[in-house]
Amino acid sequence: MKRVFLFVLTNLAVIVVLGIVLNVIFAVLGINPSGISGLLVLALVFGFGGSFISLAISKWMAKRSYGVQVIESPRTQEEHWLLSTVQRLSEQAGIGMPEVGIYHSPDMNAFATGMKRNDALVAVSSGLLQTMNRDEAEAVLAHEVSHVANGDMVTLTLIQGVLNTFVIFLSRLIAGVVSNVGSNSDEEGSSFGGGMLYFVVAMVLDILFGILASVVVMWFSRQREYRADAGSANLVGRQKMIAALERLQRGHESEMEGSFAAFGISGRKKASEWWMSHPPIEKRIAALRNEEYTRRGTI
Repeated sequence: MKRVFLFVLTNLAVIVVLGIVLNVIFAVLGINPSGISGLLVLALVFGFGGSFISLAISKWMAKRSYGVQVIESPRTQEEHWLLSTVQRLSEQAGIGMPEVGIYHSPDMNAFATGMKRNDALVAVSSGLLQTMNRDEAEAVLAHEVSHVANGDMVTLTLIQGVLNTFVIFLSRLIAGVVSNVGSNSDEEGSSFGGGMLYFVVAMVLDILFGILASVVVMWFSRQREYRADAGSANLVGRQKMIAALERLQRGHESEMEGSFAAFGISGRKKASEWWMSHPPIEKRIAALRNEEYTRRGTI
């Protein structure tokens, strides 16, 4: 319930902020909001703005949504090991030391998020630390550090921003054409922002184009997972990463929620691969066993 409340509240705040920004741009540049140039500006502001605001607050959201306890002064041997391991892996990967935290969950999982390579957050579940041995947990941490080093958070945000812009622009452009034909009115013919038919068509196309955009985003996300696996293999050794994935395969594969799914360690167990943010574990293991693939990583 807390996660849903934060998600709704955050999205409402984002819409309000972007609405203000949009009105300022229209006023300063003298753009007609109902014209095609106004539509393009709207699509760019909401397409990229929403994605980047979500990324900018991703650490804050993660800490509150998952109850992540950031380790500032390690109190246990486990916390000492966790901090020292992430620090060593970060130095190997050439990034700044991320914040490191633990969140309470019986699932074996971990995620990385944050807007900057040198100011990220790496969090692991208590279930992962209790279930995996040190070598397996080290491989998972290396996977998350590789996400940060590869700039995956920014990369997927840019991809999402481009696709959001196309979805918003095309759905409203087509809706404007359909509503003009349907109304057969010159008054509405030059407008991209009025009429019940316009809004109904735009809403339906938002959903349809949004589904297609999600398929593209999920494909890119799966490629970044392969690359993070390869990065982990290069940092700690292929066998450790393979062992971690095999442990996940034997156990319960948990599903991360919301914007953090793309940066978790585990994937969905039952879903068409088109809709999965992570490749099937057997494919990830097969890729790791391909020495040339692991050495080069993926693009």
